[in-house]
Amino acid sequence: MPDFAPLADWLPVTAPVLAMLIVAAGFAGWIDAVVGGGGLIQLPALVIGVPKDVATPFVLGTNKISSFAGTLSASWVYLKRIKVELALLVPLVIGAFLGSAVGASLSRYLPREWLTPVVLVAVVGVGAYVFTKPKLGLHHKPQHTGRAAGVRAAVIGLIVGLYDGLLGPGTGSFFVILIVVVLGYGFLQASVNAKIANLTTNVAAIGVYGIHGELLLVLGGLMALANITGGIIGAHMAVANGNAFIRRVFLVVTAILVVKLGYDTVVEFLPSAR
Repeated sequence: MPDFAPLADWLPVTAPVLAMLIVAAGFAGWIDAVVGGGGLIQLPALVIGVPKDVATPFVLGTNKISSFAGTLSASWVYLKRIKVELALLVPLVIGAFLGSAVGASLSRYLPREWLTPVVLVAVVGVGAYVFTKPKLGLHHKPQHTGRAAGVRAAVIGLIVGLYDGLLGPGTGSFFVILIVVVLGYGFLQASVNAKIANLTTNVAAIGVYGIHGELLLVLGGLMALANITGGIIGAHMAVANGNAFIRRVFLVVTAILVVKLGYDTVVEFLPSAR
């Protein structure tokens, strides 16, 4: 068997691991572009693939580089085809930025094991609600305009941004479902707004990790190329297939999130499961 030594000090993974991470990044980009939640694929892949002696912030920062690139490319595809309302998008983005900053600040003080069960219950509830409402999000019928829409968008941004700073998995999906349920948007129109809001939280995180030099730039760049490819393909498929397609993907991603959070909860509260 060949001895796959690390490719270089600046790329602390072997060639097979790098290939695995690139495939995971491409798939994550596709999921993120359609409905959000690509971090459920990409972040665990990084945790498994990157050597244990690499500090956690480097893993998180590298994940954000790839995610940002894919989300940016998917957003560009959406924006060329789907009209956005700045009166809603601006407060959504501002709220997301502020919420993410507050969440990141609080994350060091709140035990993360307290959050996971709460989020698990919320995800199960969201999944069940969408599953039992087959017409939800299939038609774009905004329920609010003007200040009413702006205030609600800002609150959505704050809530989901706070969650992203505290925990993170499924952030894009939470943006999508709240925009659909609270504002009456179709899944397709909600997705483009969710992408841009998620870009904001990624930028904030990359800035923090970058200031502390906690980025694996080469690995993040290679994964970003794959994430961009998956993001472009996913965005084109979402636009072409519409709300029903996005709803189906949303339910699948929600099911994966339930399994992931359920496993994390068991591991945290049952030492024998570790």
